[in-house]
Amino acid sequence: MEDPADAPTPFANVAAQTTLLAQRYQFYLDQSTPYVFYRWVGSATLLFFFMLRIILSQGWYIVCYSLGIYLLNLFLAFLQPKFDPSLEQDMKERESEEGGVGGELPTRQDEEFRPFIRRLPEFKFWYSATKATVIAFVCTWFSIFDVPVFWPILLLYFCILFTITMRRQIQHMVKYRYLPFDLGKVRYARRSN
Repeated sequence: MEDPADAPTPFANVAAQTTLLAQRYQFYLDQSTPYVFYRWVGSATLLFFFMLRIILSQGWYIVCYSLGIYLLNLFLAFLQPKFDPSLEQDMKERESEEGGVGGELPTRQDEEFRPFIRRLPEFKFWYSATKATVIAFVCTWFSIFDVPVFWPILLLYFCILFTITMRRQIQHMVKYRYLPFDLGKVRYARRSN
């Protein structure tokens, strides 16, 4: 006969099922990693249906605005390097002003290869953007999130915010000479004689 103390509790069963579902979910996420184009097409389709719902229902503009701001924030983190060159330059200037330890001789680092490491990797960018779109889409099912607001003001404010932040980001990229996009391997054309 089984001892009742050895029987699994309902909480243990739920925890085991939750762990199994989490592992299965992670497995499918890992399987989708190499399919960048298809992942982004799926996310764009989801975003299209969300926007279609906003336009047809003529509501939930605050949810749409919040999603836009969050996606802009993710995009900026995707464009920025993990180690900000302006902070590194400030630290070097501060060390030289304070007579830093082991005063280094000035060297040229302009031609030195420095790989671009993103602050937010592509997969995490896609995953966060997709999750946010799903959450925003679910929020449109509840009337509590349908706050009455004059949407042209939100649209104008978002456009101004987008323009200012992107201009600042582009100026930062030009000033510190980094390109956040990988254009692939350079291919040289064969000379014709």
